[in-house]
Amino acid sequence: MSETRRSHSRDERIDNSEIQQRRVVVENSHGEKLVGVLHDTGSTETVVICHGFQSSKDRVPMVTIANVFERAMISSFRFDFAGNGESEGSFQYGNYRREAEDLRSVLQHLRGENREISAIIGHSKGGNVVLLYAAKYKDVQTVVNISGRFFLEGGIEGRLGKDYFKRIKENGFIDVRNRKGKFQYRVTEESLMDRLTTSPHEACLSIPENCRVLTVHGSADKIVPETEASEFAKYIKNHTLRFVEGADHEFTSHQHQLASTVLSFFKLDPKIDDDDSGTNRLER
Repeated sequence: MSETRRSHSRDERIDNSEIQQRRVVVENSHGEKLVGVLHDTGSTETVVICHGFQSSKDRVPMVTIANVFERAMISSFRFDFAGNGESEGSFQYGNYRREAEDLRSVLQHLRGENREISAIIGHSKGGNVVLLYAAKYKDVQTVVNISGRFFLEGGIEGRLGKDYFKRIKENGFIDVRNRKGKFQYRVTEESLMDRLTTSPHEACLSIPENCRVLTVHGSADKIVPETEASEFAKYIKNHTLRFVEGADHEFTSHQHQLASTVLSFFKLDPKIDDDDSGTNRLER
């Protein structure tokens, strides 16, 4: 594991001399280097932010959320899962549980640097990953699931086409191409089954009651239906559900509403939140 500081560019260092953004490299359990950016406010209290499918640490809403926490003088770390962004490794379809292990490596590294992990936050697929992590390791007190998918069998046909299961059984793989016919990634039978055998339902039931979970979803999400957000509320013991009216999957035009909702939940007194847990409020 190593930590390096890059040159003083505008993106990596801001005017406030007490706050620094620096590149951090963490080795995962497979020997791959995961690259992240630490927003160091001088506080050891740190939140970790996870991106979604075929995304990276440098896209919205990951950067927006990190910046909002930074302004609140709370440190954060956003990183690329293996096979994504700047990190080593090959991109794999599925991979939910392996990405949860990447998150484990990141948290162990940060704790080794005497940082207190105050929350783990995930967008889209990253939302599923943080829930899987919380269910398995039970060592975080605050989890935020943004636009996560409850039914993982959903969305597959849209990417792989009809009769995908039959075709992958016959050929062993399906190559996904964009609208221009350019190759994007290969889905193997193994990686497809990894997704289909990952159960958000079981994970939700395994998250301990002392772990506060927030699910935030956009009412205009066309990738993951907003109805799936309500499923998490059914099975997580200590859960709060928030909808952002008119927001799409990435909260493209609702970055402020999303970030303020996440920060408010993070800063809320747990005793107060217990009285409000499980309620469903519509933000406009």
